[in-house]
Amino acid sequence: MVFEFIKLNIDITDDDFNLIYPQTISILDKKHWTSVAVAKVSSEYLVDKPGTRVLDIGSGAGKFCLVGASNTQGHFTGIEQRAELVDLSKRLADSYSIQNVKFIHSNITEIDFRRYDSFYFYNSFYENIDTANRIDDSVHLDKQLYQQYSTFLIAQFSELPIGTRLVTNCSPLTIIPNCFKLQYSMRGGLLRFWEKIEDSKDLVMMPN
Repeated sequence: MVFEFIKLNIDITDDDFNLIYPQTISILDKKHWTSVAVAKVSSEYLVDKPGTRVLDIGSGAGKFCLVGASNTQGHFTGIEQRAELVDLSKRLADSYSIQNVKFIHSNITEIDFRRYDSFYFYNSFYENIDTANRIDDSVHLDKQLYQQYSTFLIAQFSELPIGTRLVTNCSPLTIIPNCFKLQYSMRGGLLRFWEKIEDSKDLVMMPN
């Protein structure tokens, strides 16, 4: 029912949405999963035409992709390194007959960004620094990985075509290359909406 409400643009709370998850997953919502409201407004920006291919970088339990796929005519792909979360996301998509979404179990460094048109990033690398608030113990976390993944992200974003859209949520400005321009922001500047405006290859250097 929650996805029917989303398709009909009927507001639902995160508590209502999270009833689709096991309790072990729903209790992580406020720290790790995107809110329904943010997923709706972000997906509407990212999907500027039907069939837009959106990549969620670190899709977790699949909430952003499931909401976005129900809310728009885009096609959403979630990349996630925890196999159990990928399996859960796939089961939910099948159970609720959400066709325009898929989930990939992989590391972000193995993904070709050129296959996508728009991107969503909810600071999924930060877990490598804030290990006290980790999702679980199933993957290796390390501060050096935060640097490695962030540098990879900058390089990938820099090579994307002009017009590429990006939404960052609670994420550092240091991952955004100079060739992207901030269009507007919400939620006190924590939610930012970007578009690539030039073909610059200049990278924003990560701090030491």
